[in-house]
Amino acid sequence: MSIKIVVKLGNGIVMVFDGRGEQIPEYQGWYSEVREKVLRDAPADAVFAHGCTSDGKPQEVPRAGW
Repeated sequence: MSIKIVVKLGNGIVMVFDGRGEQIPEYQGWYSEVREKVLRDAPADAVFAHGCTSDGKPQEVPRAGW
């Protein structure tokens, strides 16, 4: 199971999904607690986001700014 999409919500919770849209629980939780693990294990093509747009798509940000 490989990380595909990482979303940091406004309340500081991180949600992580694989290529099939399934959640990956071991990478989810409070940003301060999972940040390093996510950045270490996410492949180069993973999408990083801060929340979602009004149509439900991840609001992408650069990996370095996540």
